[in-house]
Amino acid sequence: MKVLLLGSGGREHAMAAKIAQSKLCDTLYIAPGNAGTSACGVNINMKVTDFNAIGKFVIANEVKMVVVGPEAPLVAGITDYFAEDSALKNVMIIGPTAQGAQLEGSKDFAKEFMNKYGIPTASHRTFTEQTLKEGQKYLETLNAPYVLKADGLAAGKGVLILDDLQEAKNELKQMLSDAKFGEASNRVVIEQYLSGIELSVFVLTDGKHYKILPSAKDYKRIGEGDTGLNTGGMGSVSPVPFADKAFMQKVEQRIVIPTIKGLQKENIQYKGFIFLGLMAVKNEEGELEPYVIEYNVRMGDPETESVFPRIKSDVVELFEATWDGTLNQLPLDIDNHTAACVMLTAHGYPESYRKGDVIRGLEDVKGSLVFHAGTQINSKGELATSGGRVICVTSLSDTLPGALLNSLQNAERIKWSGRYYRRDIGQDLLKFTLNS
Repeated sequence: MKVLLLGSGGREHAMAAKIAQSKLCDTLYIAPGNAGTSACGVNINMKVTDFNAIGKFVIANEVKMVVVGPEAPLVAGITDYFAEDSALKNVMIIGPTAQGAQLEGSKDFAKEFMNKYGIPTASHRTFTEQTLKEGQKYLETLNAPYVLKADGLAAGKGVLILDDLQEAKNELKQMLSDAKFGEASNRVVIEQYLSGIELSVFVLTDGKHYKILPSAKDYKRIGEGDTGLNTGGMGSVSPVPFADKAFMQKVEQRIVIPTIKGLQKENIQYKGFIFLGLMAVKNEEGELEPYVIEYNVRMGDPETESVFPRIKSDVVELFEATWDGTLNQLPLDIDNHTAACVMLTAHGYPESYRKGDVIRGLEDVKGSLVFHAGTQINSKGELATSGGRVICVTSLSDTLPGALLNSLQNAERIKWSGRYYRRDIGQDLLKFTLNS
């Protein structure tokens, strides 16, 4: 069959590489893709939110399946657009309806959903410009640090964690009254700070059945030692060593199953990925308990770059079963190796960054996978930077130290002016591997 994958980042390159391996996929289109995805299929210059252009392309090229990478088209309702068009309604589209996508599109919706279905999360309240003073008073009842979340999509930048009460009050005003994050911060969720270790768990569901994909941990801060500004992600590791069988059973029983059942009770059609952003918090006995920080309605980036290489099953078969509602009839085969990815970024990222620097050294990479995130071919036919996060190097090994070492060695072989990467990805997890 012909498959269309929407997106242009490292996540989509990792997905494209796996889709292209499927015995069911004859032709893969990626829209808009990047310089790396062109090795997996045919790049098509279309915006992921131009539903009219996407629909026309799907019909003209007899595309049978559309896999949605990023969240924006899902929140905007691409699944509903297909369902309401007689010529598109039978196309298999992997991603929830706009109502389901509110799990990511609205922090307030997600929190209320969790409360309603008994899913463990931090205590919280939501405020608007009209209730700004109430919000500032609410902050006084909390202990530092203070967590402020823009309700809507803010390109990963709408969450603030602040240690100073007055600064938190000022930021709340900027978000609500001064539109710091535009419409995304028309409402702000203030929530209790949870102290623990973050991780991500991914679920593929047909709305009734589900498969839990490998766990992963990503690293958001630009600086080593988790310092500096937040980014889209500087690297990831899969699996997470402390997410053992006992912990994952808690995740399944307390979070995954109630989430799927909750979607059913709300009559929300959901055929796609659910990303559980979790915090592992120690209880009084010293055991780790999972709490949901956030839902996303797609795969994470850069977690996909360490999760998808570990999937041995045919992903197009899994997607087809997701559409058909028969996901329970297929096994999920996972590689037991550990994967570690290191993200290489452009000069200046995550603030204003430079584009157009020529990339060298990819031919020197040995024993690792290279996923493009922000690359293009320039007018001279050279590979050049075009985004803040540029290239992800992923390695698989029997051990976490081995995977990290391979990725770091190969990251050093790839060069451009101002290239930067963190050398401490995964180092905080080594203590868990030593104790196991």
